[in-house]
Amino acid sequence: MTTAFSGFLLSLSLIAAIGAQNAFVLRQGLRGEHVFWVCLTCALSDALLITLGVTSLAAISRLLPWIEPILRFGGAAFLLIYGLRSLRTAIKGGERLDPKGATVSSLGSTLLVVLSLTYLNPHVYLDTVLLIGSIASRYPGEEALFAVGAVLGSFIFFFTLGYGAKLLRPIFARPRAWQVLDLIISVIMMCLAASLLVSD
Repeated sequence: MTTAFSGFLLSLSLIAAIGAQNAFVLRQGLRGEHVFWVCLTCALSDALLITLGVTSLAAISRLLPWIEPILRFGGAAFLLIYGLRSLRTAIKGGERLDPKGATVSSLGSTLLVVLSLTYLNPHVYLDTVLLIGSIASRYPGEEALFAVGAVLGSFIFFFTLGYGAKLLRPIFARPRAWQVLDLIISVIMMCLAASLLVSD
């Protein structure tokens, strides 16, 4: 149980920081659009990557030494484009939380964005595959328990974020609140992109 709890706490500490994926989950929770499927997709993706890191980190490092720059520059480009789109939405304004009148994105297009924000973001691989995988190796014979705890932490976080966002809905009934959120998301995306480009 101590090993599983260590994995649980590490997972929460890594994904709790505001990032592109979390910002999107928050936005979907506020809008009430496909919340279950968005949260499930994020949590299952984490589970897949955590399992990959715990079971195959050493082999991945040997076989794919070239993958880091591809992830870094590809991820930076995607985050920059998404950040600019959020900035445009913030400048345009006029959006507010109106369940009856809001245009709902299709489930397919929503999940495509979620998957892109997840698998095109190198930080996801650094956190789940590399960091969690390397720390799990410090628990010889109990790596599976560590992974279970980490996966549980991911599921709890994403579903809490997605469904807990409804508590903020009265605030986001005002257009100005959406502009501020979109501006914050834009800054987050572009800062993440810049951090990837300037990292060694």
